[in-house]
Amino acid sequence: MFKKGKTGTPSYRDTLRAHRTHHFLRNGLVLVALGLFAGAAALAVVKPPETPPVYQASQNLALPNPFPQPLGDFSSPFISETHIRRGDTLAALLQRLRVQERGLQPFLVQSKDARSIYKLYPGRSVQAALDKDGNLVWLRYNHTPGANDNGKYVSRWLEITPDGKGGFNAAEHSQAAKQQIRIAESEITSSLFAATDEADIPDAVTMQIADILGSKIDFIRDLRKGDRFRIVYESYSHDGREIGVGRVLALEFINNKKAYEAVWFAPDGGSGSYYDFDGRSLKGAFLRTALKFSRISSTFGMRKHPVHGGWRGHKGVDYAAPTGTPIHATADGVVEFKGQQNGYGNTIILKHHGGYSTLYAHQSRFAAGLKKGDSVSQGQLIGYVGSTGWATGPHLHYEFRVNKKPVDPLAIDLPVARTLDKSQRKAFEHTVAQYQEHIHFLTTLQGEGTQVAKR
Repeated sequence: MFKKGKTGTPSYRDTLRAHRTHHFLRNGLVLVALGLFAGAAALAVVKPPETPPVYQASQNLALPNPFPQPLGDFSSPFISETHIRRGDTLAALLQRLRVQERGLQPFLVQSKDARSIYKLYPGRSVQAALDKDGNLVWLRYNHTPGANDNGKYVSRWLEITPDGKGGFNAAEHSQAAKQQIRIAESEITSSLFAATDEADIPDAVTMQIADILGSKIDFIRDLRKGDRFRIVYESYSHDGREIGVGRVLALEFINNKKAYEAVWFAPDGGSGSYYDFDGRSLKGAFLRTALKFSRISSTFGMRKHPVHGGWRGHKGVDYAAPTGTPIHATADGVVEFKGQQNGYGNTIILKHHGGYSTLYAHQSRFAAGLKKGDSVSQGQLIGYVGSTGWATGPHLHYEFRVNKKPVDPLAIDLPVARTLDKSQRKAFEHTVAQYQEHIHFLTTLQGEGTQVAKR
């Protein structure tokens, strides 16, 4: 019962107590309900089945002995190698190879048979074979790893062996290198040499690329970023190492989305030459430039004369290059003139078939033995860059003439080369198909989707 106040209504405190009592009752009912539910859940747990028995079996196996011979009982010698560094001495090389053979160094210095070891060429290798007790079995100096005998690569080395009497023997050895066919490809980003370096293509092969396609591509001004080439060439190795490269066998060069090809072919077993894949000889055509690598300093047409001033017609193209840079004939021909010619200085004029002629001016000197009336072949050395005559610096002034009239050598369509006759076509097509497979393989790997057109 509520106590009534003066007004006859329950007080605030009584009302609050009454509500608390009801809360306790309601909460108690909830707790009882939860307890009953938990008990029921506990009664409903099913007893898991018993764990099945596990049976184990074992068997003793005989393992192979990882050391069939006692440790240290080796029949093969231990071979170490070092490369000669600039400033190296025999003592330093033997120390790096851990060779401590008594009397060896005096023998190498005094023996006439070991004289090739006197010249320690940086980069060449020296090898030593030691037995299990550290005694010398042999010492080899690979002094000529890529000598060329009649077009064949051989490896030559000096070998030192103990004579069994406390002394040593020295003997020269040589072995023919193994020929291999290598394929490679690369993309032009800045220059031809940068691209070949990226693909680990030797410089000797790079120079061949410029020679072979020099009549089709001006490697000074025609290259574009994104140009790509694929190449098949000969390589020679000894003991698994490349010691030299041979001839380029096939080449595809995509320049400005146009494909240029070359393949080496020797018809009827005679002297070989390069042809495009359609059988047109590349040798009969003119090279675009007479220098391997240079830059154009002045083009064909009107210009302000660098010496006399005033505007005059420039009858050729100037290629800036260091004094002494080799100059090569751009086509087969005959020396029509050799000597001094007015402002041209030291000049050579070559006469070619079909009314064509070429002029090479400002030379520092001519090729030894070259004289008027001599026949020259495409790519043959005829002189060296200079600044004789009216010139402000070393460069080659090159003129291309048709019926003695100068024309722009960078713009004219060069003469077309001869093609193979019918009797040679079958052998040629077989050769081309062989190398096209190599090039197609590279194309597949690269996955290039750019469409190219033949020129």
